[in-house]
Amino acid sequence: MGIPNKNLQGWVRIILVLCAVGLLAVLFFPLWKIDLVAPQYPEGLVLLIYPNKLSGNVDIINGLNHYIGMKTLHTADFFEFAVLPWIIIGFSLLFFIVSFVGKRKWLYWLFFLFVVFGILAMYDFWQWEYNYGHNLNPDAAIIVPGMAYQPPLIGFKQLLNFGAYSIPDIGGWIFISVGVLLLLGLIVEWRLAIQIRKKNSHILIFILIITLNSCNYNPTPIQIGRDQCNSCKMTISDEKFGAAILTKKGKTYCFDDIQCMLVFKKNNYKDFENISDIYLTNYCKAHQFVKLSNAIILAGDQIRSPMNGNTIAFDNRDSAEKYQKLFQAKIINGHQLTGL
Repeated sequence: MGIPNKNLQGWVRIILVLCAVGLLAVLFFPLWKIDLVAPQYPEGLVLLIYPNKLSGNVDIINGLNHYIGMKTLHTADFFEFAVLPWIIIGFSLLFFIVSFVGKRKWLYWLFFLFVVFGILAMYDFWQWEYNYGHNLNPDAAIIVPGMAYQPPLIGFKQLLNFGAYSIPDIGGWIFISVGVLLLLGLIVEWRLAIQIRKKNSHILIFILIITLNSCNYNPTPIQIGRDQCNSCKMTISDEKFGAAILTKKGKTYCFDDIQCMLVFKKNNYKDFENISDIYLTNYCKAHQFVKLSNAIILAGDQIRSPMNGNTIAFDNRDSAEKYQKLFQAKIINGHQLTGL
């Protein structure tokens, strides 16, 4: 086939132009938003983060933050708002240039720079949330020892009586779409280069280092004496009988008894369609969860759990058999427990 072609395909160059235009559009939309929901604000509060400013219910949020000692939020306090629009414009120009030059090597460098920028931007955002959530005024009106108010980088987190949802907004989704299109073009061009160099060879799989693995969630640990059971609303006070449901959106529902978890699941999640995993507290190891699929479960009348579920879980069969004799209980599996 001669010398391998190093030029980009026409449709890839068109995608790069569309990406360049999309990045310019990002300047006019919020990149990220943090929704705050609480009983006293049923309509919710929202913090919108544009490339060059903060918007939304900033004044109300600042008023609430004052009580817990968190610094107030002002656009002028963030140097990122001064440089981020120029970085976005710079990347837009790079997309135009790579499309015009049309060289595959330039596409590889553009992808590398775009991924590095995305990682640094998310780290900077996390650090910003950390500083504001942890560096609190010691003279604040409301002080909860050991409590921090860092919102989640992405997903859901309970902050006192507020539920905080952190997700991309329109500009963020455009930015993500640009990254996906760039990755698609890179993969196609990469595979084409391999095919040209080696006939009849197996195409090497291009390992995606930057993936959505960050969206894999773990259940939030139960805080004994502080968290409430999402079913019976009682404060969770015993560390040996708890359970948790982790949804596919990353939200954790905690329970003081396996029975409460089963009742809540029956009323809210009749099947596993929206559930990522179910976790049971390890009876022998305080504050440790074990997945329902891996748990050895005992059920018996002599097991006295907070809401009379009379069920406990272990992470190994030796421990389960030891307590089986003590409680004269029977071993059941996760399917028997949940009915699915």
